[in-house]
Amino acid sequence: MVRQAVRAALFILVTLLTGSGALAQPARHVALTLVAESDRPAAGSDVALAFRAVPQPGWHGYWKNPGDAGVATRAAWTLPAGATTGELTYPVPSRLLIAGLMNYVYEKPWALLTTLHVPAGLAAGTRLPLAVKLDYLVCTEEICVPETQTLTLDLRVGDGAIDSARRAQFDQWRRALPRPLSTPATWQRTGDRFRLAVPLPADAAVRDAWFYPASGGAIDYAAPQTVSRDRDTLVIETKAAASATSADVAGVLATGDGGGLALSARPGTVAAPGAGGGMVATALIAFAGAVLGGLLLNVMPCVFPILSLKALGLARSGESATHARREALAYTAGVLLVCVGLGAGLLALRAAGSNAGWAFQLQDPRVIGALLLLVVAIALNLAGLFELPTPQFAARGGAAGAFATGALAAFVATPCTGPFMGAALGAALVLPAAAALAVFAGLGLGIALPFLLIGFVPALRARLPRPGAWMTRLRHLLSLPMWLTALALAWVLGRQAGVNGMTLGLAAALLAAVGLWWTGLRQHAGRALTWWPAGVALALALGLVVTVRPAAGGANAVAGLPGAEPFSEARLAALRAEGRPVFAYFTADWCLTCKVNEKAAIETATTADAFKQGRVAVLVGDWTDGDPVLGRFIEAHNRAGVPLYLWYAPRAAEPRVLPQVLTSGMLAALPAAD
Repeated sequence: MVRQAVRAALFILVTLLTGSGALAQPARHVALTLVAESDRPAAGSDVALAFRAVPQPGWHGYWKNPGDAGVATRAAWTLPAGATTGELTYPVPSRLLIAGLMNYVYEKPWALLTTLHVPAGLAAGTRLPLAVKLDYLVCTEEICVPETQTLTLDLRVGDGAIDSARRAQFDQWRRALPRPLSTPATWQRTGDRFRLAVPLPADAAVRDAWFYPASGGAIDYAAPQTVSRDRDTLVIETKAAASATSADVAGVLATGDGGGLALSARPGTVAAPGAGGGMVATALIAFAGAVLGGLLLNVMPCVFPILSLKALGLARSGESATHARREALAYTAGVLLVCVGLGAGLLALRAAGSNAGWAFQLQDPRVIGALLLLVVAIALNLAGLFELPTPQFAARGGAAGAFATGALAAFVATPCTGPFMGAALGAALVLPAAAALAVFAGLGLGIALPFLLIGFVPALRARLPRPGAWMTRLRHLLSLPMWLTALALAWVLGRQAGVNGMTLGLAAALLAAVGLWWTGLRQHAGRALTWWPAGVALALALGLVVTVRPAAGGANAVAGLPGAEPFSEARLAALRAEGRPVFAYFTADWCLTCKVNEKAAIETATTADAFKQGRVAVLVGDWTDGDPVLGRFIEAHNRAGVPLYLWYAPRAAEPRVLPQVLTSGMLAALPAAD
């Protein structure tokens, strides 16, 4: 910050000292000419305009981001009624390092382009007088002179014809503009290093590559840049700016011979240059984290009953090892299909420009409603109200039932995120598609691993208790966690869709329950066509669910710790500028792990007292509705979804990412540690 202030002061001083001399000189150090591609543009059309600039030897002008010192060109137009002009577009600049200050400049003739929109309905021959006042800065290596020129041009409404020589001149100027890069790039800050990954075919010719950021906050302009290749990716590394940004970074990548690419880079993960196999290592670590995270999901209340009863089913008397292995493989296949399918859907949404994260489907209240019906049906089945032909949660089953059970277990596990999962799925979002799908498959493998081991390891099956009447009682008891899950889903539905939406969801659940109860009565009586009452009821219940819409009114009110505020990057920056420690956490109503952490660790008297004594500001990011702004911020911290917990110490440049399972003691110790 001190260095930037000194630069600014020196620049202002030089400008003031040299400006008065400039006023006394009628000569201009840059000759400017306003040119139109067509002198007779058609009414209602757009015509290209150019400012042709020719500097005197030894003088230079500035790009739209001048670098460490300088001023961008400003244009003030006087136009006919109804006419408008677009923004100025700049050619690829060059670099000029003076006394340690990096300047983005033009030392040779250049042209700035814009577009004039001619009003519709004008008669041929109508005069179009244009006037523009240009304020700009020109410098040598010793002095700087602010200059002003007013340029005029008279056009006439005509047929829009373009002279061939004029067209060739404008085409030459257009070739100097950077070409837009359609695929987003990725940037990452690690410590004081900034890395930019630009998707670029390996056979694309690049010489003397250099990244010019469109605004400050990304890199140290004067620092050297190193360039490396990772197959179809160009990686640029340099020193990061002192004041960090967490937003998208736009700029121009110079590719040599005056050419360049205009790009926009999203925050993400970029492998260090020269780290051979870095992408492979990242994928392997993410895969291992996904397996561990999936394994821990089995203790969640919505998955544990399904896993328990399916595992106990394998312990029934007389079952062969072949049958156990077949069911284990079928269960695993069902889990993998759902996890990979959800992962593929997530990647497709992101490729289309969405900032969706893990459990993206739960941001739609209709999905919550459908999940509520499903969980209620499972709870009723566990309670013994009716029997399902497939999947079977109790003694009987087979490969088809095991497959469907695995798919169901994976789907109902999506509201949960635990240790290892967040970082693993966050890494998956920046990996190539094949590697990312492998990470999602790792999550499925972790979920299926206990049942897979029971199916293939006879010693584990031998340790399971033998079947008996106790299994029926256990089955009924295991319906309780499913009822708790249904209650939580109803609460989430109310948060997303309001009281009316929750009422529709509960009505649909009641309708489905009546139909399933009726089917159970027909099953116990041994009647034919037992499933028609449940089929009709479930169809009507789903019809009610699809009518649910998000409640109007936007974000939910901030609850939790006293003084907590809604998260925004502007508010975070303001609090950090005050020197206050900040605890920022990102949650969603459908995230079970989030809610457990909030009740058990965050919203406790111990945490509240410690934060009050340490003057800790608390910011809450509610991602229940999939806010894309929050999604981009979460992704910038290498997470695919919530929960995300960040601790900003007063003097730290980067936040500390806290574990996904919190305790009040852990949070209470944060202010004292800093």
